[in-house]
Amino acid sequence: MLEYDEKRNYIRMNVDCELSYRLADSAEIKTGNCTSISGSGVSFIADTAFEPGKAMEVNIMPKNSVTPPMTAFIEVVRNTLQDDGRFEIAATIKSIKGT
Repeated sequence: MLEYDEKRNYIRMNVDCELSYRLADSAEIKTGNCTSISGSGVSFIADTAFEPGKAMEVNIMPKNSVTPPMTAFIEVVRNTLQDDGRFEIAATIKSIKGT
């Protein structure tokens, strides 16, 4: 039997849904694709790389009606260039915006 020692505080869930984002100091809203989310972080695909430490607001829009949309304030941790020229952005969730 394989053993797996999860070192994260929250389990990461792989997702595939639309996400909109904007830098904290900007009104310009762009769209991307959310790839994973956990209780403390999120990753998504964007057309632009963002420096670690950048503050952003994201709005995650799940494909099903069972899961409600979520707006969160995040801080970029890293970005990784993908084969298609886009970037995977990994970020920590700093707070979740109330309804």
